[in-house]
Amino acid sequence: MVVTIYHNPRCSKSRQTLALLEARGIEPRVVEYLKTPPDRATIAALLRKLGLPASELVRRKEPEFAALGLGAPGTTEDMLIDAMAAHPRLMERPVVVVGRKARLGRPPEAVLDLLQ
Repeated sequence: MVVTIYHNPRCSKSRQTLALLEARGIEPRVVEYLKTPPDRATIAALLRKLGLPASELVRRKEPEFAALGLGAPGTTEDMLIDAMAAHPRLMERPVVVVGRKARLGRPPEAVLDLLQ
């Protein structure tokens, strides 16, 4: 089983999720998405695997969210995906991927069903 985590080592939930995986003997492929940002196609694929709209993966409290006007009426899913690709800090973390499914590690235990 290949497990990938989109990880930000400065984020406590991301660190907790990584530790949870490692405690279960899983050595995931770690993608530090701020150093290696996912492109638009990868973000779109993650959203499909998560079964979420882009509006649920975007971090609304980041300065870029307001600066780009992403809270304005008429903001589309495509606009949010483009913004996350251009400004990876806007992407919620961590995201854990196993095969065709993914989970947002908020709380970290939310990823456990992927491991069964």
